[in-house]
Amino acid sequence: MANVLNLNNPEGLPYSEYEREFDYPAAEVFRAHADPELYRQWIGPRGLTTRIDEHDYRSGGSFRFVQHRGDGIEHAFRGIFHSVRDNEFILNTFEYEGYPGVVTLEYTTFEDLPGGRSRLAGRSVFPDLASRIRYLADGMETGMAEGYDRLEEVLADKEMHHGLDARSSAAAGRRH
Repeated sequence: MANVLNLNNPEGLPYSEYEREFDYPAAEVFRAHADPELYRQWIGPRGLTTRIDEHDYRSGGSFRFVQHRGDGIEHAFRGIFHSVRDNEFILNTFEYEGYPGVVTLEYTTFEDLPGGRSRLAGRSVFPDLASRIRYLADGMETGMAEGYDRLEEVLADKEMHHGLDARSSAAAGRRH
């Protein structure tokens, strides 16, 4: 896959910055975050299945999802969408229930690029450096990279393209 996750973890600072380009317009990448059925298909690393318990994708809404491994292990995540602006950005909290009280603040932007492509960029701010180190040691980078690869695969699926809403289709048409 030509598009890769770039993850920057500044030494001594409690945050991670990330960026990844997609071969699809920002509206489609955003929709894959907003639509719980699409989100469930790509979030996290390969080998996990995801159940969406809550996905109230609006400013002030909340989310919770549970990922299942084949050996019966579950990992649950939750947070609050503090600000959502369609096709532009998301500001939310994110908490792995296995680390109660370790809440990150996440800011993600969606930007259109020439040729119908887009860039997703963001920052995850941890409560302290030790928390960031722990998340990285537990596979955060692999989970993000594989998840975004899976997102691109979901967008490539022909049936997904046929199901785009009129606004996303019109936006994609203007970019070609």
